[in-house]
Amino acid sequence: MAEPAEVAALPGPIDTLLAAAVARRFYLENRSKVEIAKEFDISRFKVARLLDAAVAHDIVRIDITVPAEIDVPLGRALTERFGLRHGIVVDLGRADGGAGDQRQSGRWLGTAAARLVSDIVEEGDVLGLDGSHAVDALSEAVTRLPLCDVVQLTGVHGPDLAHDAAITAVRRTAAAGGGRAFPLHTPFLLPDAATAAVLRSQPATAETLERFGRVTKAVVGIGAWDGPHSTVYGALSERERETLREAGACAEAAGHLLDDGGRFLSTELTARTIAVGAAELRGVDELIGVTAGGRDTGAVRAVLRSGLLTGVVTDAVTARRLLWRDGTHDGRYERRYGGTDAVAPTVPAPRSTERGQ
Repeated sequence: MAEPAEVAALPGPIDTLLAAAVARRFYLENRSKVEIAKEFDISRFKVARLLDAAVAHDIVRIDITVPAEIDVPLGRALTERFGLRHGIVVDLGRADGGAGDQRQSGRWLGTAAARLVSDIVEEGDVLGLDGSHAVDALSEAVTRLPLCDVVQLTGVHGPDLAHDAAITAVRRTAAAGGGRAFPLHTPFLLPDAATAAVLRSQPATAETLERFGRVTKAVVGIGAWDGPHSTVYGALSERERETLREAGACAEAAGHLLDDGGRFLSTELTARTIAVGAAELRGVDELIGVTAGGRDTGAVRAVLRSGLLTGVVTDAVTARRLLWRDGTHDGRYERRYGGTDAVAPTVPAPRSTERGQ
């Protein structure tokens, strides 16, 4: 269908210049249509037609510089299929340009997670954060929170126990809400259980560990246990890695390893780590998982199957893959959510509220 002539047509140079002048005042000078109409002695309806024509004829170019956006239907699909309270899906668009853009993609996911946390955290909550890249990105994006304390859920992974990114993230997020920060100035993985026990008994560390049981909202990163963002894999010996492969390790969340079915793997590593326990994670009222973006679908599916999560923040590619199982096609999801990866895995059992399960 042809465009209306009164909108599309610019028959001569005078109209082109007039459209440009009107557009300049409207878009750059923030003048109202009524003010512009009065200046040029034309009707405000003609102002509107000139603005439409300026866009149609490329006199005005509208460029949205943020390359990502929220995909609400896909997020709704995730909440329905996995029994979640929150499903935030970020369509990374031009931001998702391959391995070189993974860091930038992670920032957009962190920004979305920060918005969700700002919405769900209430005054008096205790917010738990693990040491993942996703949480670091969240802390950079969050600007305001209700008054709440913030607790670090996993020990430090780098050599600098005072200025590690995980500690910075906890302090930065606490500052956004004016609450207290409870960092962990201890390594995540220790050489042996005895050393870990000694560090847990230190007053500053014990003070933070004691608050694990008070956490009401938490955000953790989700990824493959042997992926580039793993906090465990690089610290293990090859023998330990092989043992975990044989045990079916698939995913990592808050320093814990899970198999494909979403079951926590009980290994001797537990005694050597300083991190929130599996039972304490299950006791959190709201546990949000944030993915690394596009490459760890199996790991995300495993953590969803665990029943731990009440919400997930992920990218559109991962979301579509999560809504697909065994290559089976379900036209409902293609029609409703615009993808060909259609069928979701089985919804996990509801989260247990029994601490210690």
